[in-house]
Amino acid sequence: MGKQYPLFINNEHVEAANQERFPAINPFTGSEWASLSQASPDQVADAISSARTAFDSHWSKTSGYERAKLMHKLADLMDARADEMGRMETTDNGKVIRETRSQMGFAARAYRFFAGMADKLTGNTIPLDQGNVFDFTKREPIGVAVLITAWNSPMGLLSNKLAPALAAGCCVVVKPSEHASVTTLEFAELVKEAGFPPGVFNVVTGDYRTGQALLASGRVDRVSFTGSPAVGRIIAADAGKALVPVTLELGGKSPNIIFEDADIDKATVGALAGIFAATGQTCIAGSRLLVQRGAYDEVSKRLVERAKQIKLGDPLDTATEMGTAANEPQFKRILECIENAKTEGANLATGGQAAKGDHLGNGYFIEPTIFTDVKNSMTLAQEEVFGPVLSIIPFDTEEEAVSIANDTKYGLASGVWTQNLSRALRMTNAISAGTVWVNTYRAASVMAPFGGYRDSGYGKERGVVALEEFLHTKNVMIDYSDEERDPFAIKV
Repeated sequence: MGKQYPLFINNEHVEAANQERFPAINPFTGSEWASLSQASPDQVADAISSARTAFDSHWSKTSGYERAKLMHKLADLMDARADEMGRMETTDNGKVIRETRSQMGFAARAYRFFAGMADKLTGNTIPLDQGNVFDFTKREPIGVAVLITAWNSPMGLLSNKLAPALAAGCCVVVKPSEHASVTTLEFAELVKEAGFPPGVFNVVTGDYRTGQALLASGRVDRVSFTGSPAVGRIIAADAGKALVPVTLELGGKSPNIIFEDADIDKATVGALAGIFAATGQTCIAGSRLLVQRGAYDEVSKRLVERAKQIKLGDPLDTATEMGTAANEPQFKRILECIENAKTEGANLATGGQAAKGDHLGNGYFIEPTIFTDVKNSMTLAQEEVFGPVLSIIPFDTEEEAVSIANDTKYGLASGVWTQNLSRALRMTNAISAGTVWVNTYRAASVMAPFGGYRDSGYGKERGVVALEEFLHTKNVMIDYSDEERDPFAIKV
């Protein structure tokens, strides 16, 4: 059964009410490797109360300098345990160790970056039309934030939310996905070891019931969610009833566009990384590859040949290039999407089924799959698969590429491959997406803002702008004149 994890509330381990637990399944072996607690509604309420007490009593009054010191200590602990944490995350969600290990470093970098902002939350003085009035703004922490993360990158996604929340002076209650909760609970020990006071960071695990209890409490000040658009809509609606602001980082159907004048060697590598890295289980996956007609056959041929060579295997083996689907429900969903694409008329160029082999054991492996001659109107090109499934779509002109790229309900990420600077700049203006990569793909920085349009959500993570999600701006107006005023007219 492995280690049994309790909840983490007020810097203490709390066992599940009525001993209700659920298993953590290793997607490579298909076996249980840890056991997790199902939080009860009362325990969720306790976590929120713990965060509220910590915020009101001391954390909101703690200086940015002191918050920063704790965040730097947390980053040091993350670096020290990066190998161990990477192995745990790989065991929990099947992502290859060569990525989970680096994501621990990415998370540590996020805490250091936002630690540097914690004592720089300055306001402004505003010269008004009125004389003898001094006006200034203050930026204050919003309060208690609920952070809900997905199973594909638990530590990376948490750092996107937690780092700016802590820097701003907020306290948090975290709900990780029930399909990948272990590293979040291990991380809680690092938060405690770093010296964060009780109540600043709390973790409640469980299924949808835990999320419902968090949203129904009416005692939180911000919700930040990463996950599917379907669940995002529910969260936004529930939070809206209590007028709680929400940050949503949802799905994508991102266009990765290769023009004839691109460096084809680099572009095909970028296309490969865009869809088969992380087994395609990433919101920024370049799942729609748009290729200009003159390069279409060459790019398609190269990608099919390389996809057939991708090494599947134990995600903990550094030689493995592609791991498993993260859990059984997602495994089945990807296979269903592939079958639907076949019946819809897309041309299957390679892959298309569950991968088998003695070295793959009982793992949830899916062959790297490529469909060619896909029409953008097909379901395959419109709905997020969240798996290693690529649609290659031909186009003729720049205008057609823009039209196809923007013909989607999503707007998260995009890529442009060209050696024409003017075209590159035109495309960055024309594409409707929160991120546009030029001559690269699936690149990230904690310093660069990230977030999407339309069904990809709203609000920003990473970058200085992410702090605004966790801050109020208060205006202060001081009248130092000796003027008498009319009490029945607003003073302007």
